[in-house]
Amino acid sequence: MHDATRAGAFACADLTTFCRLDELGLIVTGQRLEEKRAVLACKVVEPEGSLERWCRRCGAEGVPRDTVIRELAHEPFGWRPTTLRITVRRYRCAGCGHVWRQDTHRAAEPRAKLSRRGLRWALEAIVVGHLSMSRVAEGLGVAWGT
Repeated sequence: MHDATRAGAFACADLTTFCRLDELGLIVTGQRLEEKRAVLACKVVEPEGSLERWCRRCGAEGVPRDTVIRELAHEPFGWRPTTLRITVRRYRCAGCGHVWRQDTHRAAEPRAKLSRRGLRWALEAIVVGHLSMSRVAEGLGVAWGT
């Protein structure tokens, strides 16, 4: 039997790269396949030399306080809508008490319900694929108004 991976052309399976989450500054930490959707647990990748841990008000170093979960609809894989469940770390300034979250602007706009890749998929589906808004919403697993 021939081994397709022997030629050295294949790398280890990487869900982060496959789902294009590295472009969004995220890394996959887990997955759950439900009957009607796929859920990817993610965390924010802090770039080296990041100033995220430092207070924007007084400049003191922040202390990790807790985490919050942000859910975003992402581009579907196959016919299954995909949801990103992002764990976002919150910091508290040791000096002035100011609280802030990790920056997720690469993944989505503030208060957005769609990831940037999900938004791109929706626009391509409407413009290039000529899909209706209801079909796009169904593909993303979101309400029509989203």
